[in-house]
Amino acid sequence: MSNVTQTEIPLYIKVHAADNVAIIVNESGLAAGTVFADGLVLSEHVPQGHKVSLIDFAPGQDIIRYGEVIGQARQSIQRGSWIDESLVDLPQAPELDELPLANNVPATLPPLTGYTFEGYRNADGTAGIKNILGISSSVQCVASVLDYAVKRIKAELLPRFPNVDDVVALNHSYGCGVAINAPEAVVPIRTLKNLATHPNLGGEVMIVGLGCEKLLPERLLPDDKRENILVIQEQPGFQKIIAAVMNMAEERLERLNQRQRVTCPVADLVVGLQCGGSDAFSGVTANPAVGYAADLLVRAGATVLFSEVTEVRDAIHLLTPRAKNEEVGRALVREMKWYDHYLDLGEVDRSANPTPGNKKGGLANIVEKALGSIAKSGSSAIVEVLRPGEKPTQKGLIFAATPASDFVCGTEQLASGIHLQVFTTGRGTPYGLAMAPVIKVASHSELAAQWSDLIDVNAGTIATGEATIESVGQEIFQLILDVASGRRQTWADQWGLHNDLCLFNPAPIT
Repeated sequence: MSNVTQTEIPLYIKVHAADNVAIIVNESGLAAGTVFADGLVLSEHVPQGHKVSLIDFAPGQDIIRYGEVIGQARQSIQRGSWIDESLVDLPQAPELDELPLANNVPATLPPLTGYTFEGYRNADGTAGIKNILGISSSVQCVASVLDYAVKRIKAELLPRFPNVDDVVALNHSYGCGVAINAPEAVVPIRTLKNLATHPNLGGEVMIVGLGCEKLLPERLLPDDKRENILVIQEQPGFQKIIAAVMNMAEERLERLNQRQRVTCPVADLVVGLQCGGSDAFSGVTANPAVGYAADLLVRAGATVLFSEVTEVRDAIHLLTPRAKNEEVGRALVREMKWYDHYLDLGEVDRSANPTPGNKKGGLANIVEKALGSIAKSGSSAIVEVLRPGEKPTQKGLIFAATPASDFVCGTEQLASGIHLQVFTTGRGTPYGLAMAPVIKVASHSELAAQWSDLIDVNAGTIATGEATIESVGQEIFQLILDVASGRRQTWADQWGLHNDLCLFNPAPIT
């Protein structure tokens, strides 16, 4: 495509030479009778981001996008027609036991040297990019008390400690009324324990418990230091409870306030990737640009996590060949099988994703969504697979298994230690995380213009030819380093838009 605005000529995007559909670029869609440069004529109005048929389809014929089958035509479809989700039958998911493993491992790209960020060095050797006091709760029962205390701490104590960025309550809905010893209870417990030791919290652990909960506060400690636990049932009344929380917080604020930023190698960074409110542009603009930035990060020695099992499952056949060895490939298959079983228990299948908004944005089904979603992973070899809430042991590109829910994925990636998250969106969402900055990348220019004070990067210029995947990817890479260094602030952080933590709990609630 040439460097033109959308209103001058009709534009569509065909991703792969084998594709027999394309998506409309123009802001208001295009009317019936519109003629493209290649002679294609629209037989009806096609909305922006939605698919137009490039051939005449027979019933049952494969519909191809990204060079992959996204479904079969439910009926005859004339060339130039709008193909919405009602015309696409969902294909079979890839057979997990027949996938190729580690047979197309990408070559290691040349190292990227000379890049650093200004972070906070932690006692355990890790680095943080924020200087936050995090106060964990062991059970939801104490959430209101902790919220009250944090409000007082921010108003009365925090102004005395200018080097501390924030005080955050790590509240959640777990801790009691649950099958604490069920096998899958390891997921929420591991998540909470790893959240308490997040690198942006500076090693200052502080846990507030009730006293009768199933999840004993001691299980969240990284060590045996019980002085880091406050049990409110042991306190004589509400005011004494609040005073005790504030006294504990003050001690930790004093230590955190002494910390200063120092130059750190990019290898110290852990960056999470996620998408939410995706549309048909996500897989051709925002996600590939993030994938390019992910490759740059890996080349610079960083750790990059991509997630969302249901938005990977239908493209898993493109990922297992990229595993660095068969062990990693089998781990990818393991997580797909686990989630297939989890969905079966709930008597649902992968068709429960996508959302109505995804479909309004042009995505027909989960297959099309998954093929666009994995573009965030770039082109590097996958070096490790994490179960939900696990911390990495390797550097490089890692698949961290999580649900696709924005809030749950964000919480689990935080538990895996991400310093910040890059979040792509086509429909728009004010989503944010209190413990880690979230960089928002818009998939099309209309969203970036509409939400100019919520979107950090506009990848929509790729669709109109005003920018390239590489140039926007380089912009994202540089923004990651600037945000990590405290030189720039994301819009979500500027407005204080922070979603609640939302644990993934596949174990029974009693």
